[in-house]
Amino acid sequence: MSHRPRSGLAAVSSALLAMSRHLEMRDVLKTIVASARELLDAQYAALGVPDDHGGFAQFVVDGVSDAQWKAIGPLPRQHGILAAMLHEARPVRLADVRKDPRFEGWPDAHPDLVDFLGLPIRDGDETIGALFLANKNCVRKEGSCGFTQEDEELLALLAQHAAIALTNARLYERSRELTIAEERSRLAHELHDAVSQKLFSLRLTAQAAAALVDRDPARAKDELHQVAALAAEAADELRAAVVELRPAALDEDGLIATLRTQIQVLDRAHTARVTFTGTGYRALPAAQEEAVLRVAQEALHNALRHADADHVDVRVARRGPGAVLRVSDDGGGFDPAAVGRAGRHLGLVSMRDRASGVGGTLTVESAPGKGTTIEMEVPGG
Repeated sequence: MSHRPRSGLAAVSSALLAMSRHLEMRDVLKTIVASARELLDAQYAALGVPDDHGGFAQFVVDGVSDAQWKAIGPLPRQHGILAAMLHEARPVRLADVRKDPRFEGWPDAHPDLVDFLGLPIRDGDETIGALFLANKNCVRKEGSCGFTQEDEELLALLAQHAAIALTNARLYERSRELTIAEERSRLAHELHDAVSQKLFSLRLTAQAAAALVDRDPARAKDELHQVAALAAEAADELRAAVVELRPAALDEDGLIATLRTQIQVLDRAHTARVTFTGTGYRALPAAQEEAVLRVAQEALHNALRHADADHVDVRVARRGPGAVLRVSDDGGGFDPAAVGRAGRHLGLVSMRDRASGVGGTLTVESAPGKGTTIEMEVPGG
């Protein structure tokens, strides 16, 4: 590597740093593919993560437009050269992929590939992905263009770091799945407790109304009004729980649209007014956006179920290269100094953990009778 120009070393360093910044699997895959194509100056790059059924769980490309990719059709299967790379676990460097005996063609809309360089990405003895490059950008004279041994060595270095990044991303996804399962379990218990209490009160009140209907119709009428109120509260609890259990549409809709939708539902489901403002926001990496969403949900949960607030306001705004979330309510408030007692009850510990987990900070301003403001700031990606 010592004979490579300094700019080349800088490019390698930038690529490795870029891979280490992301935790979401899709972000990691895209970064690896884009870094490989740029480093080796190729027209096309792709990375496939195999599944257990002869196909690919994920397949990411760079250098192909969205329209081209859509026209190409379904994801490829593990056959031909792709299968050879996954199962033989060694590099493949070809001057013309079309002349290789393992070549089995491609769909009509597929770009024409000539020179080809492929490398498996391995974690120990396991092949966890395969990286492909095609069509080196160079002057195409007879015998003078195509990927070199030096390109293969550089891609091997990138693949080693890609294996670390992919392994970390898989561990992060498993950790997140466990966190989601824990949150769903918490919500299930909370839903059971809250709605069970409401339904128990509803049943007792209905029984009291039935007993009074003949001898004291006026009191029976009051009890029936209470039945209606309890039924409405139970419905509110159910609607709010459905919102929290529903998977967030971050990947498809982004943070602002996802928050706005959830807050509109909460505003309809609760007697308190819930408002949202998103100004000047610039998209953040997926892990940071998920952390912002979860902190917003926890803060809203506290304000709507514990603070007895009349108005809850949620704001997301750009701050420098990052963003700031602010959730304010006019409820009963609490003493932040008693964080050991109130913190866990209000989820402040988990909110702080979420903020620090993505390099952010969380501050809490509150006082008895003065409402609460929770502010989370996250850096840019």
